[in-house]
Amino acid sequence: MATKLEELEAKNSYNSYQEDLAFAKELNILRNDFYYQMIDAKSISLVDFLYQPLDVISGDAYSARRIDENRTFYLIVDGMGKGLSASLTAMILTTFINHLIDQMKEYDSFSLNMLLSESINYIKPILLDEEAVAIDYILFDEAYSTLSYAKFAMPAMLMQDRAGDVVKLKSNNPPLSKWQNGYKIDEYDIQNMDKFLFYSDGIVENSTKLGNDVYGSFIEEDFVSSFTREEFKEKFLDKINEAEDDITLIFINRLPLEDAPSYEKSFSTSLDEVEKASEWYKAIISSITDEAQIANKTDLVFTELFMNAYEHGNLQIDVTEKHHLIEEDIYYETLLEREKDCSRKIVVKVSTIEYDSAKYIVTQINDEGAGFDTQRLSEIFRNSQRFNGRGVFISRKNSLGIYYNTKGNAVLYLNKIDRKD
Repeated sequence: MATKLEELEAKNSYNSYQEDLAFAKELNILRNDFYYQMIDAKSISLVDFLYQPLDVISGDAYSARRIDENRTFYLIVDGMGKGLSASLTAMILTTFINHLIDQMKEYDSFSLNMLLSESINYIKPILLDEEAVAIDYILFDEAYSTLSYAKFAMPAMLMQDRAGDVVKLKSNNPPLSKWQNGYKIDEYDIQNMDKFLFYSDGIVENSTKLGNDVYGSFIEEDFVSSFTREEFKEKFLDKINEAEDDITLIFINRLPLEDAPSYEKSFSTSLDEVEKASEWYKAIISSITDEAQIANKTDLVFTELFMNAYEHGNLQIDVTEKHHLIEEDIYYETLLEREKDCSRKIVVKVSTIEYDSAKYIVTQINDEGAGFDTQRLSEIFRNSQRFNGRGVFISRKNSLGIYYNTKGNAVLYLNKIDRKD
């Protein structure tokens, strides 16, 4: 007969298993079409996320959807209150909205107004009498440089223009409840905006180490001084003791590459050109910085990603075939044979952007292959010890981020150089 201790251990193991399943289900509900992707419409925009539930059952949810080549949609849902009820509301609403978007995309009929109308009508009967939901519906249209939004009791969205000034877009609707009557959608011209930050209230209401101030007192200053999400996250975590609520944020940066100093060169698809590209890149980086650590990191990332463009991109050798060739000890012979009939090019562009007290090196590598689905990277990064894709994992660890285009045949990565006083 099982002892009380054994029964308790079995119960705890079962509960832990159920919690793991619940969290895995939440991650499936959240839709992110920009997993390690950039937006490459009129200009290049980097889209980064921070989703940090306080508990397994989260009252926050988000989605990021590519509607078409010019339009992107972002959703943040914050079920007011804590516990299972708030989580169920957030997840049910997010699931339904993603279903609507899938249907609209299938029939090329996306409408922000219809999305709001249908999703509000769907969730109202499900909400309890005293229940409310905070939610952001945000649509970017790069073709017209507009941002359309319906904010329901969410914290103000922050936008920064090219002069460094911050614009706040406050909520234009009350909290979403079962008594909701109508809604408002507003539009804003974002032609001169370079950075965007939208987030749930878990960010701004968190207490800090700095007296009685909550983080909302510092968010604007930290947003302005941050070029990337990683920098903003570091500033946020430095000011708090611990997270006190679910945290969700989306950070978007339009890179001003059109005015940035740059170097560009095209290379043929051959192992000889791989060596030449590496020497050319090292020379460019040494002309930008004399910091050995930065040079080593950029070179490591370049070697990994340029080789990916060569073998996986232009020569179209997939991971399974590569493993087979290595096992048969004919890998390099096959590369040399394949490259004889390959006329595809690899184009490298290196740009520098100065921002605040730092300089950022932006490296882009474009091949002419078929590309790949970047959603596969989510599996790679959840298990970094696997052989498959470790080059991409190493590249991410040695840069401020890597971002692929929609097709998956172009990659961009960032490295930072702090200015010396």
